[in-house]
Amino acid sequence: QKCCPFGGDFMSLISTLTLGAVKASKILATLEESVKNQVLAAMAEALRDKKQSIFIANKQDLAQAKQNNLSRSMIDRLTLNDERIEAMASGIEVIAGLADPVGAERVVSERPNGLQIRKMRVPLGVVCMIFEARPNVTADAGALCFKSGNAVILRGGKEALTSSLAIAQVLQDVLTKFDLPKELITVVPDPSRDLMFELMQQRGSIDVIIPRGGEGLINYVTDNSKIPVIQHYKGVCHLFIDKDADLNVALDLLINGKTHRTGVCNAIEGLLVDKSIAAVFLPKVAEKLTEKQVKVNACVDSSQYFSDATVLGLDDFGQEYLDLEIAIRIVDGADEAMAHIDRFGSHHTEVICTKNELTAKRFQRSVDAAVVMVNASSRFSDGSELGLGAEIGIATTKLHAYGPMGVESLTTEKYLVMGNGQIRA
Repeated sequence: QKCCPFGGDFMSLISTLTLGAVKASKILATLEESVKNQVLAAMAEALRDKKQSIFIANKQDLAQAKQNNLSRSMIDRLTLNDERIEAMASGIEVIAGLADPVGAERVVSERPNGLQIRKMRVPLGVVCMIFEARPNVTADAGALCFKSGNAVILRGGKEALTSSLAIAQVLQDVLTKFDLPKELITVVPDPSRDLMFELMQQRGSIDVIIPRGGEGLINYVTDNSKIPVIQHYKGVCHLFIDKDADLNVALDLLINGKTHRTGVCNAIEGLLVDKSIAAVFLPKVAEKLTEKQVKVNACVDSSQYFSDATVLGLDDFGQEYLDLEIAIRIVDGADEAMAHIDRFGSHHTEVICTKNELTAKRFQRSVDAAVVMVNASSRFSDGSELGLGAEIGIATTKLHAYGPMGVESLTTEKYLVMGNGQIRA
């Protein structure tokens, strides 16, 4: 029975891909850690060796992106260069060096009747990753899923398809050399939305879907998937400058968080400044943001410090700009800053700059976000920067992961019960 009004060719393609992934996942689930690490090391080296073929594919995607007048932030996400290929390769090497979570056991309890209860980490099975113009996701997700014992099906946007296929081919060639099924890492070769819809109906073979991209994509997947979805919503990240902040540190955190890379989900989109230091701090902010050509949107009180700010009403905050643009508000202390974050944040990353340890601890304890930082740039909210090697996404919901998802987040636990003949009365 067809689930949607399109031809059977799509369904047969999806069925073939998912069936292959299920079979491959059974082989990987029991693979020794030492073998997995050898494969990952070979994948990292292969990315370096084959980078020219990846660049050729990426140039095709970039040419099409420019022809289609994609935004600057989208083109930045799409672009591959020596530095980013090396980041992918070194990220895989870090993943190889991490402890393998699969098979790890922990004691839960021993019952009065003598039953011994333990839990063991096991792979999720088949992971489906749906993403947009980020070809590096192919390598990151492929390596993370491989290390954690999962097969992965990658459905990228049409903007990155040629690059993603080229990266996947490099990784699949390594799998083949180790006599492992290439279906462990699969890129869907057709980016049509009808095919993606059919992919999301495969609850008998895909265990979880992780969408990574714009809010529209996340909402579409969440609304239409029959498979559990780990959501990665927009990154509306704030930097709060407390009255006890070191203002030089605060300025550095702002400029790095806002301008280092604008088209990423851990960039700063909102600046909150305690009213007691606004008159001293905001003129410095104005000078730096003008120098960096950042467009300023500001509340009425803070707009006076900027020559050409767009004045925002309270309901206008909470935008994800993904560009050289920011929203600024003066607040009456940490409580009002946290209330603002509670209303307008996206549960991604929030930062406080302060020298007051008690304020810092209260901020970290109270703010509802996957990553809460003190005196550090929001740009560190990233799997590789937090020691995970890479990430498959930054979960902004809480089932079952919250924040950057590394290898452990791609596993679950099952119960192991040991008895000696006990029966229940």
